[in-house]
Amino acid sequence: MNFSSMGKGKQSKYVAKVPDETGHIGYSDEENAIWHDLITRQIPMLPGRACPQWIEALEKMDLPVNRVPQINELNAVLEQHTGWHVWPVPALIPFTKFFGLLADRKFPVATFIRTREDFDYLEEPDVFHEVFGHTPVLTDHRFGAFIEAYGKAGLAADPKDHAMLARLFWFTVEFGLAETAEGIRAYGSGIMSSPGELVYAVESDKPQRKPFDPVDALRTPYRIDIFQTVYFVLESFDQLFDLAQMDLLKLVAEARRLGMHEPTFPPREVA
Repeated sequence: MNFSSMGKGKQSKYVAKVPDETGHIGYSDEENAIWHDLITRQIPMLPGRACPQWIEALEKMDLPVNRVPQINELNAVLEQHTGWHVWPVPALIPFTKFFGLLADRKFPVATFIRTREDFDYLEEPDVFHEVFGHTPVLTDHRFGAFIEAYGKAGLAADPKDHAMLARLFWFTVEFGLAETAEGIRAYGSGIMSSPGELVYAVESDKPQRKPFDPVDALRTPYRIDIFQTVYFVLESFDQLFDLAQMDLLKLVAEARRLGMHEPTFPPREVA
C-alpha cells in the first residue's frame, strides 16, 4: 500500500477482488500468469541489491510462483513470526482507514493485479506490490513495531499532518535503503517490486542517499511517478524499532517548524 492510493476524489480503473466466505479470492489463469511473470522477473534481481534481512524474510514467506498467494496463506506465516495480518481492501482507501488498520497490526492489501498493459509500471499499488513488496518485512518484529506505532500516530494526528506523515512512510516503508556489511541495499516495497528502481536506487550515481533522520525525511518532498531523487539510508532495522518508541507527532511538529526542503525534482506535468 502506498500513499498514491489515498488522494481525495481519485478513481481507480481496477476493481478489488472480494474474498468469498472462506477468505479465498478467485484469480483467472491470466492473472496468475501475470503474477508468475512478475515474480520470476524480480527474484533474480535481488542478490547484491536487496537487504539480506529482506531476502531472508522473502524465504520465510515462501510465496508461490505460479499463482497469486491467498490472504489466509500469508496470514499463517505472519502470525507465526510477528502476529501481523494482511487485510484485503479496495485500491483506494482513506488515511483514517489506513492508519486504523496499521494500528491494529493489519496491513492493507489491494487485491487486484495489474494488466499486461501496466506490467512495467503501475502508479497505484496492486497485489504484487503489496504482497511481494510489503509482506516479507512484516516478519521482522522491528519493522512491525514501527508500522504499528506509525498507524497509532496517524490516528492521533491532525488531518493537516497526514501528508507530512506520508513522507515518513514513503522514505522508509516504500523507498527505504539500509547499510549492510556488503554496502547499501534496498528494503522499501516500492523498490523491491520495481526492477528498474531496484537497480537505480542501489547502483545509480544520480540520486542523493542520505543517512536516515526522521525529521529530515518528514521535510523532504517526493513525486510518485518518477524514480526517487532522494533516498534515506538506515544504519540498521534497529533504527526503525527505536523510532517506534519515539513520539512521532513531536517529530512532525518539529519538521513543520523547520519547514519543507526545496524539491530536488521538476514539477509534475499535468496533461
